Amino acid sequence: MKTILKATSKGQITLPAKWRKNFSTNNFVAKEIGGVLEIRPIDIEKMESEYTVFDAIRDNKGKGIKAVDLVEILKRI
Repeated sequence: MKTILKATSKGQITLPAKWRKNFSTNNFVAKEIGGVLEIRPIDIEKMESEYTVFDAIRDNKGKGIKAVDLVEILKRI
């Protein structure tokens, strides 16, 4: 099924309820792959062993950092 989703002025989109009901989670991960936006359900409980290495709000006054730059910083430590 195809549905046109319109982003709000804040860039948010709503996934239709009929799609969300197909998954046992309210958490999704989105990534851009070659000009295509891929949205997949994610099980947060399975990710409990994960931890945040860099938090832009905590570590950089809210400013993001490119992964390449982070790798270079970590190499210097």
